[in-house]
Amino acid sequence: PVFAGMNGSAIENFSCVIYNIFLMNCTWQAGRDAPADTQYFLYWQKSRDDDEMECDLYIKDETGRNMGCIFQNVSTGAEKAYFMVNGSSKDSRIQFYD
Repeated sequence: PVFAGMNGSAIENFSCVIYNIFLMNCTWQAGRDAPADTQYFLYWQKSRDDDEMECDLYIKDETGRNMGCIFQNVSTGAEKAYFMVNGSSKDSRIQFYD
């Protein structure tokens, strides 16, 4: 895929942890060169055939930027899941993380 957007603007250090089978907590850090107004949005799929689901409970930093997500009632039913975090900024295009 073509990674359009400013280099260094995609999130870094993405991680997800599942607690008690049904609660998933995902976190990340802003891209080192992302503009200050960059806002990130997390989507995930249980499989490539399933619909994308956007986070409905974001974890925000002190500036209000989305830096994580809590998913409740999670059931993957498979060994793999697919994640994408995209971003938006009024100053430049933001690379996505997949």
